[in-house]
Parts: sequence; structure tokens; C-alpha cells
Amino acid sequence: MNRAAQPIGVFDSGIGGLSVLQALRAELPHERFVYLADSGNAPYGDARGDAFVSARTHAITRYLREQHHIKALVVACNTATAAAIHEVRSSQPDLPAVGLEPALKPAAVLSKTGRVGVIGTRGTLTSEKFSRLLASVAGQAEFVVQPCDGLARAIENSTAQPLPADPLATETKAICERYISAMGPFGTEVGQIDTLVLGCTHYVFVADELRALVGPQVRLIETGEPVARQTRRLLHKDALLAPEDAVTNATASVRLLTTGALGPLQAAAERWLQLPPDCCDIVAIP
Repeated sequence: MNRAAQPIGVFDSGIGGLSVLQALRAELPHERFVYLADSGNAPYGDARGDAFVSARTHAITRYLREQHHIKALVVACNTATAAAIHEVRSSQPDLPAVGLEPALKPAAVLSKTGRVGVIGTRGTLTSEKFSRLLASVAGQAEFVVQPCDGLARAIENSTAQPLPADPLATETKAICERYISAMGPFGTEVGQIDTLVLGCTHYVFVADELRALVGPQVRLIETGEPVARQTRRLLHKDALLAPEDAVTNATASVRLLTTGALGPLQAAAERWLQLPPDCCDIVAIP
């Protein structure tokens, strides 16, 4: 197969990376995608160490290359990016690889009060990679960093449940409220946090809950669109962009895989990407 016609691999510890896939599909409508949710081991960021996350990242990368012949990899997981993307780039230099990091630099530029909130998993926010990122923006703003233990798992668990009559009366809303209240006042006045960085791909799916808690004037910053633009740049540089007459049928162009239960992925695909259940399959990756 012509390499440009091969799919882009995308993976996350669970369904959170679907928010990145959503942005990738909008930016690159002629591309094919294989998305893998390692839900059998999710979430990475709350309880998994770097060695485990690194091993899973390498195993999944090998699987996507050998079984699906991907032409590029998007690590749609902040924790896996922090733990292992440098290793993937070193061990597989012929594979264009795009990772995620909390958008501290854009947030610092956008903030008017000079106070920026950052929420993410403990694995991401206690990583050496995040420490270096934080040091790189020292003096540009004051960053209030809050690990949100349990939030990614609650979002993952909520996927297979029916949408509640009141979307704010949920477990995820209660967890969001606990951590947001711990960060201090939000708003546009001096001393308030006016910009909130979503440092986990799962959190995009509770943006409504977060918005209700921080207020309409606080800016929420996520990384899906910048990652999609960077993926386009890398593919263009390596002459790997799919031709504009390539497949654009949603069902034919996206395949969703999980190492966990099938139902939650099917429900998430339908709820957030409007994709049918038959796009989804279970796989085993030792």
C-alpha cells in the first residue's frame, strides 16, 4: 500500500483521546484513523507508574505498526506522552509521532490576570516532563496546579451510562466541584484564575460541568486542535498527507479498538463522534 494511504494511529489509556480524534478528523478529513483505547488498563495517570505506562506505549505502538501499518502515531494521552514519547521517537525514528502536553504556554499568553489553573492526572502533573514544562514558563504567569484523582476514571465509567436528565447532577460533577473549589477563586478580577488548562484528554468531555463551576468568563484551554495542526505539519513535511480524493466516509475511515469492555467504547463513539457500534472491536495486546 502507498504509505500516504495508510492510517494514522491514535491511542489513549481509555476513551479520553476521542476528543483528540475528533479534532484530528476535523483537521484531516481525508485521512484514515485507527484509535486504540487501552481501557483494560485505564486510567494510566491515577495509579500507574512510568515503567508500566512506558511498556504499554511500546506494546501498543508495535501492535499498531505491525497489525495496522500506521504511517504516524498520535499519543493522545498526557501521561503516556510524559512517560514514553521520547523513547518511541528514539526507538522508531521513521515513525512521525505527536504527543500531548498541557497547554501552559498558550494559557500564559491568553491570561489577563496572570493566574492560570492547570488540572490533570497525578501521573502527568508529577512527571519530570511537566516539571520541565512548568519551569520553561516560570515568570510568565502564576500556575495553580491541581491533580484530579479519580476524575478520568469517573468519566470513563460514565460513558456506558445513560445521559442523566440533569447533566450536572453526576459523580463527575461532584469530583470536578471538589477540585475546582480547592484551587481558589475563578474570574476576571485581580488575583483570580481566568484561564483553566485541561491537562487530560478525558476532561474535554466534562467541559460543561467545569464551565458551570468556573463561570462563563473563564477560558478553558485544551490541546486537541493544536495536536491536529501539528499532525498535519508532520505529515506534510514527510509527504504523507492522504490525497484529497481519498476516502471520506466516516464509517470506512475510522476504526476504534479497545482492550477493555466493548460497550463503553461503542457508547462513547456514538455519543461524542456520532459513529456506529460496528466501528468498534476488542483486541488483546500483551
